[in-house]
Amino acid sequence: MASNSKLTWWILAGLVLGVVVGTTLNYTVPDTAPWVSGFGVVTTTFLRLIKMIIGPLVFATLAVGIAKMGDLGTVGRVGIKSLAWFMGASLVSLGLGLVLVNLLQPGVDLGIELPDLAARSDIAVTGLSFAEFVTRLVPTSIADAMARNEILQIVVFSVFFGVAASAVGEKGKVLVDALEGLSYVMLKVTMIVMWAAPFAVFAAVAAAIAKSGLGVLAVYGKFMGQFYLGILILWGLLFLAAVAVLGKRAPKLFRAVREPTLLAFATASSEAAYPKTLAQLEKFGCSNRVASFVLPLGYSFNLDGSMMYCTFAVMFIAQAYGIDLTLGQQLAMLLVLMVTSKGIAGVPRASLVVIAATLAQFNLPEAGLLLLLGIDHFLDMARSATNVIGNSVATAAVSRWEGQLRAEGEIPEDLAEAIKPVTPRDLHG
Repeated sequence: MASNSKLTWWILAGLVLGVVVGTTLNYTVPDTAPWVSGFGVVTTTFLRLIKMIIGPLVFATLAVGIAKMGDLGTVGRVGIKSLAWFMGASLVSLGLGLVLVNLLQPGVDLGIELPDLAARSDIAVTGLSFAEFVTRLVPTSIADAMARNEILQIVVFSVFFGVAASAVGEKGKVLVDALEGLSYVMLKVTMIVMWAAPFAVFAAVAAAIAKSGLGVLAVYGKFMGQFYLGILILWGLLFLAAVAVLGKRAPKLFRAVREPTLLAFATASSEAAYPKTLAQLEKFGCSNRVASFVLPLGYSFNLDGSMMYCTFAVMFIAQAYGIDLTLGQQLAMLLVLMVTSKGIAGVPRASLVVIAATLAQFNLPEAGLLLLLGIDHFLDMARSATNVIGNSVATAAVSRWEGQLRAEGEIPEDLAEAIKPVTPRDLHG
């Protein structure tokens, strides 16, 4: 795996092999549970390796970036531009899902038996009030926030830390330099961990198909096909937005993030792709100061694929049970999701929690979630990949607006060394 292109091919090979092995097991093994459990160990271990990186990487890169920005005015300006993009992208994503689900009507005449209205899913129905959201922004301890990978809390602490380090002046420079060294070390750790990505992709896909089988895709083919069509349209809109801001460099941005996008797709976790996405965005030319601020913020406020899925799924359930929602109710639902979707973790099944809360709020049957559980992994693959693309475009756009987008090929030597793929020879010194 001496290059990014080779790693991409290895991940694709793992994906294809996972489909073949998972399908074979589903058709030939009476009880696939032991196989699914074994594959789960591989996938879980890889995701834990990624989570091991995220906390230190977010803190180090963001604290250094804020410290080098120099003042709160710059931080505020970048923050406002980022949130403006996030709000616009959220409205487009939610609105697109709402328009498509009304046009395509995927829940009408499903042709399958609906779960009983009294049935309950195992998804915890939780709501997050505005007061709880605000208080949860501030960590009780940075160690606790890192231990739980609460990205938004790490962002808040890093902003305070970076501003304070900048205010201290020369005495804080030593610490900032040390954190910059830590950020490069964590990027190099990312390159080492990526060796395990093809195996994790294989295990994740094989487990999902061995458990559910490809037959479930035929049963829900109409719904899944229409959702994936919506995802492709959203990708097209994101590409047009990138062209509007980046011009001819837009296609190169999409090529730069194809590997983390594929990783998020195969593992159904946008969080798994975070370290590699950051590395590729900096390689593309995004400023470390901007990328280290916008990207982690986007993981809480700019999950485009997840938000489109929320409106699509809620309306699908309403259609399946023959419940008509007025235009006013649908717009109210969109606004509710606009708020409740913020802070969704980039991990599998997080969207289902938001959907469950929305169903309860609009008196829609929770049993409808049971229609989605069997195929949620395959849907999560698409929305996780979309989350990566959406945040990559947002980061590049803000970098351009700030005049912090480097020209092609202008990669600092220390950064180039940190994100260079690792070979066995490197590990042996």
